[in-house]
Amino acid sequence: MTAPDSTAVRTALWRALHVVADPPPHVFADELGLRLADPGAGWRDRDDMDPAGAGRYRAGMVARARFVEDLVVEQAARGVGQYVILGAGLDTFALRRKEVASRLRVFEVDQPGPQAWKRLRLNELGLGVPEWLRLVPVDFEAASWWDRLAEAGFAAEEPAVVASTGVSMYLSKAANAATLRRIAGFAPGSTLAMTFMLPPELLADDERARHRATASKAKAAGTPFVSSFSPEEMLALAREAGFAEAVHVSGAELDERYFAGRSDGLRIARGEEFLVATAGAAARGTPAASS
Repeated sequence: MTAPDSTAVRTALWRALHVVADPPPHVFADELGLRLADPGAGWRDRDDMDPAGAGRYRAGMVARARFVEDLVVEQAARGVGQYVILGAGLDTFALRRKEVASRLRVFEVDQPGPQAWKRLRLNELGLGVPEWLRLVPVDFEAASWWDRLAEAGFAAEEPAVVASTGVSMYLSKAANAATLRRIAGFAPGSTLAMTFMLPPELLADDERARHRATASKAKAAGTPFVSSFSPEEMLALAREAGFAEAVHVSGAELDERYFAGRSDGLRIARGEEFLVATAGAAARGTPAASS
């Protein structure tokens, strides 16, 4: 059993910090991840929790979480009954949004060690694993996540929403292409929401410096960034994989959607964008986005 990695913990803490440090309206309200992580009383004194210095990254985390949940809620209302989270980390949707999750089969796919740790923490908190949540442990270096997903009860003939956030930059371009091909083969009407990192040359000077600092920290932590894509490259990769429809949702669009008019000026850090792609000919509708 292995504790979740530092990235998963930091994401959970940023979500909670948005609720306790930023004024309402809150883009995304998740304090359950903080309870799971149990970082101790001094967690807000961490360098990466500085409300001002880390504000743009915090905003990015809550915006991407909100975007995915908006998509899941929309697709559930259309009758989609499966939700797959690749690299789930300390995701809390299945317990925090029971009114939606209880109508779905939610599959959290992650490494065996962190998943065993999460199961233990859910039990320690008296929450347990609800019947609609399937924890799918996968050693990505030794086994096929698709095979493990099927063994956990995923119905290949039924459409699903698939989320993969904060994962693609750690995989090779070949591995990303293979993942896209697999998901493009899901039942028609299935929708993928995946984040990808922009190359530094596509960022403004201040954002480029911020990106390089983040990349340096990731490398030092043993999780170096491996891949980045221009929006055009990512759209082409999705279409080559076989998706019927693929759109790019920019950070600027997320800013406009979730942070416009805020009195605190909270905005997201540029660098991570969304691909939203639909499998098969039966497009089910995706959030408004640029093509």
